[in-house]
Amino acid sequence: MIQAVHTPHAPEAAGPYSQAIIAAPFVFCSGQIGIDPSTGGLAEGVENQTRQALANLKAVLECAGFSPGAVVKTTIFLKRMEDFSAVNTIYGDFFGRHRPARSTVEVSNLPGGALVEIECTAAL
Repeated sequence: MIQAVHTPHAPEAAGPYSQAIIAAPFVFCSGQIGIDPSTGGLAEGVENQTRQALANLKAVLECAGFSPGAVVKTTIFLKRMEDFSAVNTIYGDFFGRHRPARSTVEVSNLPGGALVEIECTAAL
């Protein structure tokens, strides 16, 4: 069974894709940037954008019936690798003792001028 996920507690998909897709026993979450879904505005600075992107991912995961503790893999896209340490600290606080596999890459550009984007896969 394949099912699309949509929650108003995360930004709307900006194109022809879903916030996430459940393909049991997995959920594949599209990348989230630091847009506040209540205002539609991008948070200021990489730290605030990281916190908001993770909050958006959490909202999508919860809508799909998963929790951050079910995340098995993340990918972080950074506009500037110089922000790695700040993002890593916030990411570590978000996941606590849980340590999903992760890749982090520097990219030349992100949607809407974002500084960070985070996607994940979770499993039951």
